[in-house]
Amino acid sequence: MDSLQVQRRVQRVRHELRSRPVQVSRIESLGESFASITFSGEALADFHSAGFDDHIKFIFDSPAGEQVRRDYTPRRFDVHKRELTIEFALHGEGLASDWASQAKVGQSAVIAGPRGSMIVPLDYDWHLLVGDASALPAIARRLEELPAGSRALVLVEMADPAGRRHFDSRAQVELSWLDDAEQLVAAVEALELPEGEGFAWAAGEAAAMKRIRALLVEGKGHPKQAMRVAAYWRHGAAGFHEELGE
Repeated sequence: MDSLQVQRRVQRVRHELRSRPVQVSRIESLGESFASITFSGEALADFHSAGFDDHIKFIFDSPAGEQVRRDYTPRRFDVHKRELTIEFALHGEGLASDWASQAKVGQSAVIAGPRGSMIVPLDYDWHLLVGDASALPAIARRLEELPAGSRALVLVEMADPAGRRHFDSRAQVELSWLDDAEQLVAAVEALELPEGEGFAWAAGEAAAMKRIRALLVEGKGHPKQAMRVAAYWRHGAAGFHEELGE
């Protein structure tokens, strides 16, 4: 399939950018590493998240009274209940992690976005999902979306066994957990991409994602139009998010 045909398969849509006040309505533990926090509010009545890796701005006040903005993936949304769920990493450092660790039902915050969505068709012959802990919400959401009969190759960096989770999916999932970024990059390098038309998706730490994108494009010849690689964070930077080419 030529690149123009591949490009037409992925649909990009724009959304009106709005800020929505919400309140914490439910908090669930996902082990020691993550907390699932559900927000509710009438302002969510017209909220829309069409892509599994959409990102919103989660806005809250720091203990010093300063406004903090961080990117998060909408994990799930119930339009009838006006409920939006976000998964927060509890890594012991960072203002957002601190906020999630002490969150209480009724606590207020603001949700802005998503600004747009990339809608990746479900009928690819195979789907490659690669990432570290920051990518888990998007990976989990995508695996829940994939239909029976589809194939998903999943490579996830998670050093702490307690953070490794079960994924619900009707797809045939081939899952590998890796201990660090070097192992993750090596696993991508060693991977033999299946036959047929596939979509490759990867997200995580900036340096590792740049290496993984290069491996997919230059090492394996995977078409750029059938992949998305994003840097969700970078060592030493707060609130970092970068798309690594198209």
